[in-house]
Amino acid sequence: MVWLAVRSKSRSIIPIAKRINLMATLAHPTIFGSRASYVRSIAVAAISAAIWAAVGTSRAADTPAPSPDKLDRITEFFNNEIASGKLPGAVVLIQQHGKPVYLKCFGVQDVATMAPMTPDTIFALHSMTKPITSLAAMMLIEAGKMSLSDPASKFIPGFDDAAVAVGTAAADGKTVLKLVPADRPITIADLLRHTSGITYDYIGGKLIMKAYSESGLLDGRYDNKTFADRIARLPLARQPGTLWRYGYSTDVIGRIIEIVSGQTLYQFEKQHILDPLGMTSTKFVLDNAAERARMAEPLPDDTILKDAETERRAHPEWESGGGGLVSSLTDYARFAQMLLNGGELDGKRYLGPAAFKTMTSDHVGADSGVARDYYYFPGDGFGYGYGIAVRTDPGNARPPPPGSIGELKWDSGSGTYFGVDPSLDMIYILLEQTQNERSRITPAFKKLVYDAFGQENGKDSGKGN
Repeated sequence: MVWLAVRSKSRSIIPIAKRINLMATLAHPTIFGSRASYVRSIAVAAISAAIWAAVGTSRAADTPAPSPDKLDRITEFFNNEIASGKLPGAVVLIQQHGKPVYLKCFGVQDVATMAPMTPDTIFALHSMTKPITSLAAMMLIEAGKMSLSDPASKFIPGFDDAAVAVGTAAADGKTVLKLVPADRPITIADLLRHTSGITYDYIGGKLIMKAYSESGLLDGRYDNKTFADRIARLPLARQPGTLWRYGYSTDVIGRIIEIVSGQTLYQFEKQHILDPLGMTSTKFVLDNAAERARMAEPLPDDTILKDAETERRAHPEWESGGGGLVSSLTDYARFAQMLLNGGELDGKRYLGPAAFKTMTSDHVGADSGVARDYYYFPGDGFGYGYGIAVRTDPGNARPPPPGSIGELKWDSGSGTYFGVDPSLDMIYILLEQTQNERSRITPAFKKLVYDAFGQENGKDSGKGN
């Protein structure tokens, strides 16, 4: 029931609520060449023009352009995924200098209805919600409404008595959890960079996972206030500030945004981010049948994702800052382009240069004192800023993973994935709904993107953030 791409070592979604034990058939390639395909092509062209007109050229282009032949390999890859029945559909955008250089829709958004994918198809973002929530927090920090050093307990008193769970041998030889006081308070910075000690029930030792799964954290009805109060009572898995560990930290940030702003999380994001950016399809709850008809669905046998989506939709009162938003390619392209522009789009600045630099710099590097968990989802060669991964070095793999120094990215357990590459003045977005295949598809997609630009793996162009 975690909307935020909770992942195992293989980066598969792991269910959080204890009531979930596991978090159509073939897609029909015959949709291509049909009248639906023609209508879709017209829609794609219109959306491409709209994106280009809205965004404009962001900067002078002295960077490599993608090879048309190599871009065709992306088309071949996803056509094969659809034809082989591994994926119902997907939408892909590569945008350079503010202009789409590749925009294609593949397959259908739902094998039950056979509605074709379009740039306005709506996808559950899961963890790609996190960068939006983190931007909202950084806006309040920049406005002086809160600070990175503020303790979480300033806003949520339950964190006053934060304690860390430590495994201790009992008299009978069994290991039991012993609670020890936290060495220092959890801060806003800890929540933004996942060093709070807050975890998920699939990460950590068996006893901490058991404590989370049996806590009733996700029982019944709950909004952000109830959720934050509940999680404040749970033991921390590590001392604050010592370990990067994925967890509900961004959901706690969502509640703090509500307290500081006096608005619900959605109200604040809608007023300050979504409406100004023109992200009209990005929300926690779809408002009407027409919107719901645009929703992408996983294949029927993708049971983990289907169960997770059922739970997400069953709790509209929980505006999960860590993974509750839905969005479209058209919308998320606006958000990604704003990040590429350093926090500005169409003459409106969302985050000042200094605050943007703070958000997109690595805060878990060698000098930070932060260790990296076994499940370190930013990945090889990446550090982590406040709500987003940032490429800091080529990494340890040989050859290094594709990409550029300074690249920003995040993804999710439902297969949604985006990156922002300042060195190429480029964004890339993949929206799909698959837990079963995403750990294979997303790295293959990224390699195809960078192959198209002839980019060396882990290249440092000197133009990064």
